Amino acid sequence: MSTEAPAEHGYISDKDRYLARLKRIEGQARGIHRMVEEDTYCIDILTQISALTSALENVALGLLNDHLKHCVAHAAQVGGATADEKINEASAAIARLVKS
Repeated sequence: MSTEAPAEHGYISDKDRYLARLKRIEGQARGIHRMVEEDTYCIDILTQISALTSALENVALGLLNDHLKHCVAHAAQVGGATADEKINEASAAIARLVKS
């Protein structure tokens, strides 16, 4: 078995989809900024912030899933320190997501 890391990131096949989702998220953030500038009702702003947070969480979960299926699975095949490192990275990423 090869000890080299995969040549591509796990999300590469969905890169255009991720970029489109992030572009929509940027638009949502600009919309929230505009709402604050225009003195929009607080609850309406909070509703949009909730939608933005959910959209970011969905991107994060998708990236995490791709990472597990691609990078971590490859490292598990290689084994040893490489596998331990990727599993620790994934665990730390999950911990950060759970805290947010």
